Amino acid sequence: MQATLGYAALDHQSPLVPFTFNRRNPNPNDVQIDILYCGVCHSDIHQTRDEWGNASFPMVPGHEIIGKVIAIGSNVTEFSIGETVGVGCLVDSCRTCSDCEEHLEQYCNNATFTYNCPDKQSGGSTYGGYATQIVVNKDFVLHVSDKLDPAAAAPLLCAGITTYSPLTHWQIGPGDKVGIVGLGGLGHMGVKFAHAMGAEVVLFTTSVDKVADGLRLGASEVVISKDEAAMGKHLASFDFILNTVAAAHNLDAYTALLKRDGVLCLVGVPDQPHPSPAIGQLIFKRRSIVGSLIGGIKETQEMLDFCAEHHITSDIEIIPMQVINQAYSRMLKSDVKYRFVIDMASLKS
Repeated sequence: MQATLGYAALDHQSPLVPFTFNRRNPNPNDVQIDILYCGVCHSDIHQTRDEWGNASFPMVPGHEIIGKVIAIGSNVTEFSIGETVGVGCLVDSCRTCSDCEEHLEQYCNNATFTYNCPDKQSGGSTYGGYATQIVVNKDFVLHVSDKLDPAAAAPLLCAGITTYSPLTHWQIGPGDKVGIVGLGGLGHMGVKFAHAMGAEVVLFTTSVDKVADGLRLGASEVVISKDEAAMGKHLASFDFILNTVAAAHNLDAYTALLKRDGVLCLVGVPDQPHPSPAIGQLIFKRRSIVGSLIGGIKETQEMLDFCAEHHITSDIEIIPMQVINQAYSRMLKSDVKYRFVIDMASLKS
């Protein structure tokens, strides 16, 4: 076992504090990674505050991990010492169910998530990327191109794949009109991806202050969602709307904007249910409200390669580990453009 320094929530009401814990020594199929950067996801706040239930403490959050390989097991041939790699939301799965066989490990009933999940290896709970190093099975480690800035690539491991996966699943491309609801950590990636895929992109936001950024990131138009007249101009015109907002809100304003057979996809996970939608809006245009969860390992690698090809990374603010609690407070006020990324050198000095 290897002593590892990180930051942890000791219970659902306490701030994160320095925490030392043990990582396993690399097994034959493992990759040991010196963590350079870890993105800060809104789900980290939900989990550390037990807003989704089933939290296990102490909890070391973090599932947007970029680092360098420092050791490999005897069976590992896919990775080499010194290579830049990534780890996202998953570190294991059953490998045998239909979801796993179709490279959709995120839907496996026995998936092992990067933190706050029963750890098959130790019998305890998994600990995430707010730490100096991590040991992960090779099948859940990802290659990261040298074309990508490693700090700005970290959020791709969650915010990136969470928005890329539904856009590719519903085959978004040239000729499609796509809406993105919300311009935060997820939404800004959705705008970038949909634009790179050739779609006409419209951003919906409640904030006038985000209009310029939405246009800069690739939206052809930005609509203030509180403006009924502006919303009305887009009735029944969208092929697909990606809703990234992680707070409960009325979905009817967006379902009304879908064409016949249009899809409203939810990727934000609120701590309270959305109000029930107006069923008539769905029935009379055969519209759908669907959900999507991150992506499998194969698709996540495809996403990273797409980003390298199209020069896509997240817009980030780099912070030292020691200000993580202040960063959480700022996130809750939407005071970040558009993803905090922790520089782990701050824990190693």
